[in-house]
Amino acid sequence: MQEEFTISTGKKQELIDITGKISSILKKSKIKNGICSVFAAHATAAIIINENYDPNICLDLLDALSKLIPSGIWRHDRIDGNADSHIKSAILGPSETIPIKNGKLALGRWQALQFCELDGPRSNRKIIVTIVASN
Repeated sequence: MQEEFTISTGKKQELIDITGKISSILKKSKIKNGICSVFAAHATAAIIINENYDPNICLDLLDALSKLIPSGIWRHDRIDGNADSHIKSAILGPSETIPIKNGKLALGRWQALQFCELDGPRSNRKIIVTIVASN
C-alpha cells in the first residue's frame, strides 16, 4: 500500500512531528506486521527519527546542523543560495524505515518520525508512505 500527503512549513528550518499522520495511514492499511517506509520527495528536506518530548532536542539538532554546515560559503549558493540545505538533507537522508508490529509502528518510547524542513518556508512538501506486509 502506498499513500502520499503534503505538508506546508512556516520557517527556514524546522522539525515537524509526522508520527500521528503516519500512524493513521498505517491503521487504514490494516497491516499488522511488516515495514513502513517514509520518504520526503525533496532535495532540501529529510525524514528522521528522534525524540520529540523535549522541543529543545529539535532546536539543538537544527543549531548543530547550522554550526557544522554554515550557509553562504558553497559553490551552489551562486545559483540559489541554499547549498547548506542540500548538504544537510543529504547527510540526514530522505527516508526512514520502521518495523510494524501488531498494527503499530515499532518506535521506541521517546522516538518520533519528523519531517525536517531545511529550506523553508515551503508549501506542498510531499511525503510518500509505503507499507509492506510481512508473511
